[in-house]
Amino acid sequence: MTRTGSAKRVDGAYAFGRLRKAMAFHEVALLAVENMARVRDPDVVTSNVILAAIAYTDAITAAYGGLVNQKDHAAATKLLRDILGKALPDAQERRLAKLLGRKDEVSYGSRIGRSEEAGQTIEQLDAFAIWARATLLARHVSIEPSGDT
Repeated sequence: MTRTGSAKRVDGAYAFGRLRKAMAFHEVALLAVENMARVRDPDVVTSNVILAAIAYTDAITAAYGGLVNQKDHAAATKLLRDILGKALPDAQERRLAKLLGRKDEVSYGSRIGRSEEAGQTIEQLDAFAIWARATLLARHVSIEPSGDT
């Protein structure tokens, strides 16, 4: 696998693996928000939301372009646009950019987030995930949730 700028070439199976990761991070975020009293820091929810959005994005760029973004998370939105072109709805591009824009703050910052922010990021991820999974399904990349690990 060779690198192209901040992107890395991947094989066809990579999209499936990243979709599985996206769904797992998404589920962890949902569980964390349900257990906010025990978690005590909404940024943990948001961090998992962002990881899910990154994994959904990787699955799409792998399925459609054989590339995934590496290291520079802000470049993930540009790679997605480069690969999908006009097929990327502007609303989804903005949604992803907004989520990725919070990554450093929630992952490395010391400020404790607000529960309302975590709830809003879950809503943003839910909308992004619906679109991402439909986009992947159009490319015949899907996974049915199961109890298997």
